[in-house]
Formats: sequence, structure tokens, C-alpha cells
Amino acid sequence: MALCVVLLCALVGVLLGQEQISIEECCKDGQKRGNDNQDCAALPLISGSATCRIVQEQCCVTVLEDKMCTTGINMAKDQGACDSLFTNTCETKTTKMCCDCCLLGKAAQENGIPCDHNLSVGYQCSLVSRACCVDGASNNQTAPTSQTELLNQDDNKENGDDTVSNDQCNGKCAHRCVGNDTCSCFKGYKLKPDGKSCEDINECLLGASNCRGGERCINTEGSFRCQREVSCGTGYELTDNNNCKDIDECETGIHNCGPEFECQNTQGSFRCLPKVKCGAGFIQDALGNCIDINECVSQTGPCHRGQVCINTVGSYTCQRNSVNCGRGYHLNEEGTRCIDIDECKGPEQVCAGHGCINLLGSYRCECEPGYNFNSISRVCEDVNECRHYPGRLCAHKCENTLGSYKCSCTTGFKLAVDGRNCDDLNECESKPCSQECANVYGSYQCYCRRGYQLSDIDGMTCEDIDECALPTGGHICSYRCHNTPGSFHCSCPTSGYTLAVNGRSCQDIDECLTGRHTCTENQSCFNVQGGFRCLSFECPSNYRRVGETTARLERSDTIRCMKSCQPTDIACVLDTTHSISHTFISLPTFREFTRPEEIVFLRTTVPAYGTYHLGSYDVKFDILEGNVENAFDIIKRIENGLYVGVVRQVKPLIGPVTTILKLSMRNLNTQGDSGQNIINVHVFVSEFWF
Repeated sequence: MALCVVLLCALVGVLLGQEQISIEECCKDGQKRGNDNQDCAALPLISGSATCRIVQEQCCVTVLEDKMCTTGINMAKDQGACDSLFTNTCETKTTKMCCDCCLLGKAAQENGIPCDHNLSVGYQCSLVSRACCVDGASNNQTAPTSQTELLNQDDNKENGDDTVSNDQCNGKCAHRCVGNDTCSCFKGYKLKPDGKSCEDINECLLGASNCRGGERCINTEGSFRCQREVSCGTGYELTDNNNCKDIDECETGIHNCGPEFECQNTQGSFRCLPKVKCGAGFIQDALGNCIDINECVSQTGPCHRGQVCINTVGSYTCQRNSVNCGRGYHLNEEGTRCIDIDECKGPEQVCAGHGCINLLGSYRCECEPGYNFNSISRVCEDVNECRHYPGRLCAHKCENTLGSYKCSCTTGFKLAVDGRNCDDLNECESKPCSQECANVYGSYQCYCRRGYQLSDIDGMTCEDIDECALPTGGHICSYRCHNTPGSFHCSCPTSGYTLAVNGRSCQDIDECLTGRHTCTENQSCFNVQGGFRCLSFECPSNYRRVGETTARLERSDTIRCMKSCQPTDIACVLDTTHSISHTFISLPTFREFTRPEEIVFLRTTVPAYGTYHLGSYDVKFDILEGNVENAFDIIKRIENGLYVGVVRQVKPLIGPVTTILKLSMRNLNTQGDSGQNIINVHVFVSEFWF
């Protein structure tokens, strides 16, 4: 708070030093505008000082928040709920907070909780909650509180004791009347604000229960009860007074003792005791059987020095000890003293083929090379040279043997003459590969001739490559691919084509050029892809043919019929068609059709960009007939300053297809059509794409 005062004074000093308007005037202006519900973030400035603007805005916001909070408190007091503020928008956030916190204070007052509670609900919420709690407490003092609390806390009075007849209260008391038109409640209840009704006291919430540690308080109507939070555990049961009592399994008969045993209860469990008691020298097992005790083992020195303990059933005996010779000695014939045993001359081969040296009470072995004498087990043990000298005896692998060792090599090598090093093994000498073999250090590599590939299974067998089945097999041959061992060959259709020099492409046979056609003298032969056509043309009446008939037509050849009218034939003269032409084109079935294909060009002598009044013409191109599946169109283009009609194939056609595209080329002038020319394009679409 001191920091806020210092800061405010500093701001006042800055403001007074800059402007004549005081900080109080800035705050009053903000408060006035807040009371008018203006937007605090967009207030008209009354001074050029930034400090004055801040004070204006904050005083305005404070007024608005106070009004919102007051609205929430009044709603909590009047309606007892904040449901209408459920949306919790930015405008209703403060209103809902004050409403909720006021309800919290009222609930604390109604449940007897002190108004100065220590809940961490925030500073402003705590102030609102306490104010509503204190306000509710002052409004509810309609009955003598001290007297009511005194009656409720009297633990020795039963219902109906020390009460005045209910008639004195005109029957308005829910529980009992204490006189002077005053009501009171039974134990565990408290008087409601109306002064006559009673409601249950939640002893658990008020901390008025007497539950012990480990017990949970559960409120009931007019009282409470304590319940253990942790169960009693196996072997115990919960009594009516909430204590754990041992279960007597023997008395209730829930034990599992057999007929040879009797039950003995213990705290939380029970024991099974045998009915038969074992005598001295015996011990009883879990099944009740009596087992002899070996006193010679279980007791330390049961007999005196110089005696030997001998176990008996249920007891033991002690016998005088005779002469006992140690290891490596035996009694003499008289049995009076111990003499050395010569183990080297005994029937047993103690050194197993090695040299033997007798010692007093013992012996030792002179071991062969590759063995060491073990003084504990007293035998000659093999020396593992591979373990003692790793990486020094053999180049590759070392294998221990009795008294020695032997070397071996890894796969792909053979043991050298010295028996230690390894030489590379030429595996190709044994012909492991089906075709070609290359020896490498420590191994070998198989490879195949052209047209074969190495098997992924064994890495040695060469398998034929089916070139026709490869992803690019469809492009190896123009028509069909035939796989052969190690290679392949291509074939072409049986007629009309021959295999090219490269052995893959199919080359069209020009029957017209080679003379293999069947056309008559009056027909012209036109070669198409995969065949030929015999064509003959006659000009219609009133037309005459220009040029001679050739026995063989090329793609660029054109047969033209020009109009030739008699002077008296008016209908012929008025006909706008000047010429009828025939041209020919052979097309494949396009396998991949990505863009229009330009197939015919109709060139004119009409200049582009001309003007009609100077005698220039325009030209128009149309397809009149024969456009199968609308696979063709015609466009007008300018080349070298002249109009050109371009016939394009815009959609694929699957051959064989034959059609005649009837094209119209009309000349236009200022008076309209000045005449047209008809061009018949004979289109032959082959069955194949080549």
C-alpha cells in the first residue's frame, strides 16, 4: 500500500509539473464517464499528459467494476442463484464472480462456518463473501441466538424435557416451545431464520464430531456416525462400537486343522497343535509324525574326548575311539600304528599314464607336456593353450585337444603347410556357379552372362531374364516381344509390316512402291500403314479434272475438280462451289494422346489483316461431314501473313477406322460469300500405333 501511495504522489507531481489539471480532476472525469457507461478504453482526453489518461481510464474502469459487482451481489441476495450469468462473457465476468462469492458467504453463514474463513479464493472474492456472510447473520437474528445454541448443546436433555407446552406458542414450533412464543430444536438441529422450523446440523462440516484417527465422519439426520477408513484385516471383525475384534476361528469352526490336530486360537489367526505328544529324542513334523533326532549331528560333542557318538532310535550311545589313520596312511597288521601308503604302486592308476612320485602320506604326478598338476584334486589336468595364448597360436581358429591343440580356418580358406596359417581357397575350381565364377579373397563371386541374372535364393544359379516382362518390356518391341533363353526377339503383324533393321521396330511395307498391290489400271494405289487402298475418283457433272491420274498416290498428292459451266446453265453459274478436291492421309492409333495432332494444312492466298473496302477478303473453314466421334476440328491460323486452315485430331481413335472429312473453305468479302472450295480428306486410321 505504501508503494501505491508513493507512486500516486509521483504521478501527481509529474502531472502538476506538465499540466494545470490536477490528478483528482482526471479521476473525477473518469468516474463521471464510468457512471454514464462510456467505453473506458476510448475516453476523450482532457489533458495531453499520459499520466492523466491512465488515471482517467483506471477510475472509469473501477466505477464500472463496482457497478457490475453490486449487480452480482444483489442478484445473489434476491434470486439466490447465478444461473442467468452462466455464459460468463467478458461483460458478466465481474458480475458472476461477485454473485458466486456472495452465495459462498451466505452458505458459510447458514452452515455455521465463521465468516472470516481462510479459503484461497482471491482478495476481492473474500471481501464479497465476508460481507454477505455478516449481512446474512445480522438478518437471521430473529430469535435469541445464545438461548437457541444453549438448548442445542445440552447433551443431557431428551426431547420434550424442560419445554413449555406447545400450546403457549400456538402450535407453530416444529420441535418444542420454550415459552414467550419462542421455539427451540432437538439435539442435532438448529432453528431456521423463520424462528419455528428446524434443520439438520452438519457436525462433520462444523468439526463437531468426536471421530477418532483413522475414522471418517458421515453426517446423518439429527446426528452423525464414524466409519473406519481402513478395514480391520484378516482374522478380525468390526464391532458395533467401531472397534476391531479378533475372530475365534476355533470356536466358529472355520479353521482347517485335521483330525490329528487340535485348534488353538491366536490374535488374528489360529494354530493346529498335534494331539499325540512325542517323547524325548523325537521331533514332530507338520503331519504329526514323530521323527528320531540324530543327537550326534544336532548336538556339539555329546560324547567325551576319545569316544565316538553312535545314533540310536530315540537316543545315542558313546563308544571308545580306536586308532584312526589319516588320509595316505593305513594301520599295520598289528593295528597299533599308521604307516604310509604308496599310492604309485597301488592297483589304481592315480596319475593316469603320467609319472608318479610317492610322498609321505601323499603323492604327486610328473605330468606330460600340455598338462599341469592340480595339487587339490591331485590329477594332471589338460592345459587349454587356446585360452592361455589367444590369437598367438593360430591365424584363424584354435581348438583345444588333450595335451595339445589344433588350428582350423574359416570358410573360404584352407590350412597352410605349417598347420597354423590359412591360405585362400579357390572355390571356382569346384565349379560352384552355373555360369561364370570369380575367386575373391576368402570367398568367390558368381556372375551371369548377358540376358541372365543371379538367383536371389542361392546366389549361384543364373536365371533367364524375361525382357518382355520388365517394366520397360512394352517399349522394347513395337508390336510383340518373345522371350528366349538369354535374349528376346520382336515380331510384327503378319501382313503389311516387316521387321526393321534394328530388330525391334515394325516398318510399313509400301505395297504401292513394291508392286504388291491389286489395283487395276483405272485405279490409283495409296499406301496406308499396314496395307494399301485402291482409289478412283470421277469429277461430278459441270466439273473437269485438273491434272493427270497417277498409278500411285502420295500423301501430299491432291486430286482437284474445277467447276466448268455451260453458258446457258444458270444453276451451275450461281453455284458458289468453285472446286472439289481430294487428299489422303494415313494415321496410326495414337497410343499416348496428350495434345492435338495437326494432320492437314489448308493454305490460302488470302492476306491477313486486310480491309474489305480495298478489296481484301476473309476466309472461313468448317467441317461439314465425316467427323467421327468429333475426333477432329479445324482452326484458322496466320502463317507468313496469310490465312491457313489447320485440321487437328483432338481425340484418340481406335483403328481400323476409315472416314472422309468433308471440309469447306469459304471466301468472304464485304457483300458476303464470294465462293467456296470443298476439300475431301480421306483419313485411314491404322489398327496399330506404329
